[in-house]
Amino acid sequence: MKELSKLLGFRKEIKVVDATMRDGGLVNDFFFDDKFVQRLYQTNLKAGVDCMEVGYKASREIFDPKKFGKWKFSADEDILAVIGENNTDMKLAVMADVGRCNYRQDIHDKKSSPLDIIRVATYVNTMPAAIDMIEDSKKKGYEVTCNIMAISNAQEGDIKIALEMLCQSPVDVIYIVDSFGSLYPEQIARISDLYMEYAVKYGKQVGIHAHNNQQLAFANTIEAVGDGVNWLDATYSGMGRGAGNCSMENLLGFLRNPKYNIFPVIRFVENDMIPLRQSGVTWGYDLQYLMTGLLNQHPRTAIDFTKAGRTDYVEFYKEIVAQD
Repeated sequence: MKELSKLLGFRKEIKVVDATMRDGGLVNDFFFDDKFVQRLYQTNLKAGVDCMEVGYKASREIFDPKKFGKWKFSADEDILAVIGENNTDMKLAVMADVGRCNYRQDIHDKKSSPLDIIRVATYVNTMPAAIDMIEDSKKKGYEVTCNIMAISNAQEGDIKIALEMLCQSPVDVIYIVDSFGSLYPEQIARISDLYMEYAVKYGKQVGIHAHNNQQLAFANTIEAVGDGVNWLDATYSGMGRGAGNCSMENLLGFLRNPKYNIFPVIRFVENDMIPLRQSGVTWGYDLQYLMTGLLNQHPRTAIDFTKAGRTDYVEFYKEIVAQD
């Protein structure tokens, strides 16, 4: 039984992270209009959001800048030109994927950057490289989080080893990531307990990043809140890869902390997110994403199905079952 204080009260330790530009950028190849970014930034400030993720620090040698918007690379000069110095309490973050980022070159010292947090993304089997990135970012003066991706496909013993390695690094926050949207709240409860065990032992914080393949991103996020997880990712209208993420409007509506204000969120959804959908940018729950979630598969096949405009769901199911 969860402590009611963790569900009905509020914890000052909770941090809400807006991942719209990063996870949402996977939907539109990071081609966000500057005015959209500025309005999103102002909305986050008014809503009381604690951290805004402005995109990736991706390698220009791996990803062609002609095929992606500037937020795939999130250069310091672009952040300054569009958002400014950010002399506020809200922190700015980027994500750096192991193997897809030239972090020594592209992540500059904190004193010369508008960024506050580097979010390292890794798989269990690339933990040594992730720890090197974490140590590099900490030496440069940043707060650092680490997203362990695709844990639904990892052995629990391997996750424990990864957590032990990670928690002995200078990382500040370790993230539960339901990459395939395949986990249920009961599983999130057990995983949260495991992560919290290591976090308490080593003085770390725990976060959650959920996907909505089974329409459980919000449910899994608030399950984690009740289990003591403090860093919570969300996106406006749930915008994110494939089925998307926990929606900001759901999350702020649930949290009892008076510092958060849902009204600016509702206004931004009406004025910016709905027109973005109407322009042809597609994301969110659909049957093909449910199927990959049920089978604990990466949603890339469902994304291709969506892009192709297919509606032959039965045939698609037969295809992905054959791959399982």
